[in-house]
Amino acid sequence: MTGKTLPAPRFATHPPPQGDGSPIRVVLADDHDLVRRSVRLLLESEGDVEVLAESGDLFTALRHVTHHRPHVLLLDLHMRNGGSIDLIKRIRATMPETQVVVISMEDSPVFARHALNAGAVGYVLKESATDDLGMAIRRAARGERYVSPPIAARLDALASAAVNDGLSERETEVLRLIALGLTSAEMSERLHLSQRTVESHRRRIHRKLGLSRRWELVRYALRHHLV
Repeated sequence: MTGKTLPAPRFATHPPPQGDGSPIRVVLADDHDLVRRSVRLLLESEGDVEVLAESGDLFTALRHVTHHRPHVLLLDLHMRNGGSIDLIKRIRATMPETQVVVISMEDSPVFARHALNAGAVGYVLKESATDDLGMAIRRAARGERYVSPPIAARLDALASAAVNDGLSERETEVLRLIALGLTSAEMSERLHLSQRTVESHRRRIHRKLGLSRRWELVRYALRHHLV
């Protein structure tokens, strides 16, 4: 995380739900007020979830988690004052009793993989929140993983491409975006990479797969369920 130094956490212990009817305690962090309000209403409609606090920035999110020790932090992937991935790592290292579920508009398996590798146990697409969020929160409270099905399928395809054809995760995601018709400039913006880096990935993809035409890459992506 860049900028300000995050405050050192104070430690406390709150056990996870034990089936005694007590609600799953959640802290919600998203920097869009309307999204946060909608997600809170959705969570509270579940009946067994209690939203303890909301935050529109990462520093306040950490403060709420430190104070409340919720069972679950529901965290937007892209917050305006730092890196959500760094916050996930911080919480997993210092407050392991709090599980993290990421909620995001990013449907790229690369972003999901980064969040899960950092220690998140859930990754939910905002467009699927109505169907997926309740399940993700309940599983997270039990320490179990939940990933929105479209992302789960792409993660499997990502792993398969890496094993079978030697593509890196980033190269596989570039290949997926090529198949979706994005230009290098559009991929650069989408993946937060320079256009020169995107072009390097494209050259390596062509070399590793032995495919020189775009339609061949599209056919490969379709055959391997990348799109």
